This record gives sequence, structure tokens and C-alpha cells, in this order.
Amino acid sequence: MIIKLSDAGKRFNRDWIFHNLNFEFFPGESYAITGPNGSGKSTLLQVLSGSMEVSEGKTHWLQNSKSIDDEKVHQYISIVAPYLEVIEELTAVEFLQFHQKFKPFLASISIKEILSIIGLEKAADKQIRYYSSGMKQRIKLAQAFFSDVPLLLLDEPCTNLDATGIALYQQLVKTYGAGKTIVVSSNDEVEYSFCGKIISIMDYKIAANTIAY
Repeated sequence: MIIKLSDAGKRFNRDWIFHNLNFEFFPGESYAITGPNGSGKSTLLQVLSGSMEVSEGKTHWLQNSKSIDDEKVHQYISIVAPYLEVIEELTAVEFLQFHQKFKPFLASISIKEILSIIGLEKAADKQIRYYSSGMKQRIKLAQAFFSDVPLLLLDEPCTNLDATGIALYQQLVKTYGAGKTIVVSSNDEVEYSFCGKIISIMDYKIAANTIAY
């Protein structure tokens, strides 16, 4: 999957989050979006996911050289983010079954195997509301990494993970992220050390009073 940002900019009121961003994300490559807290990394990731429109310029999504309609972009993307919640009334098995109805998992793996890989097989039938924050993050990682999609967006993916959880994340990237386009929004190198390209959002900042309205 290819994503092209052409003269893209996003602002809230008169504050520009980023401006004049021209960039292409290519299949199978890994990218990190870096910048200080509150600088707009998550905003850019949401633009890439299609859940947020740019204020100027254009975002293009292409699969096999064919343009993807904006309303269908979500079918090609899986995402992990602190602001996306799981359904806590469901068990882990029920949640993954529910997710799979909308976004199929890799054909070669079962839900039972997924729960074993992420270390939650013993809590498979427990409601997610009773999970620790780290266990909930493992479920978020599972629904993203095992979805059969070409683009993986990771916003602070190691949130609430201990050392064992971080090691699991790194193994998921290595084993199940291979061949996918991966974009990581983070300030922690542990989360994006594998990325081949770094995008500093601070390179696309501009003072509001220099923009004509």
C-alpha cells in the first residue's frame, strides 16, 4: 500500500499542526513519526488512517496502483492507539471474534493461537474489564498485528507494557509486521528502533502569522 501526502497541512482554528508536508509511504517500509509531546504526531497518524481530513493539500491511498476511496481506507489499515478502547464487557475470545467479523485475521492463525502468542491464553474467557492495563494493551496489539491488512499504524504501541510486554511487541513487529507498511508515532526509540525512515513533525511546523487566511 502507498500513501501520498501532497502539500498536506492540518490546523485547528489558527494553529497549524503541520504544513506543506510532501511525503510518500511505500509498501513494506517502516517509518517513525517523532516530535515533542503535543506536537501533533497522533494527528498525522490519524490523517494517514483516513479518520481525519487535512485542512489543505491531499492524502492519496493506493493499493496495487489503484486509488482507494476515502470511505474504504479503513479496510486496509489496522491501528493501535491510546485513544482507541477495547470493548471491556467482552472476553478476549469474544472481542477477537467480534473484531474478525469486520477485519479478518491472517488465515494461517487461530484466535486460540493468537492468545497464546500474546500470553493471555489463561485469561481468554475473562472479561477485559478485569484485565490490567498491560493486558489490555496486548489485546490492542493482537487485533492490529494479526489483521490481514497491508498498513499498520502504531501510536505509542508500548503504552502500559512492562519489559516482557515490550519484548513481545518487538517480536510481533519482527514476525507479523514483515511485509507490511508500518508507521510508528513515538518519542521512545524502543518503539521505533526498527524503522528505516524518521519523520520529525517539527520539520513541518510554521508560524501561524506567516499563513494567509
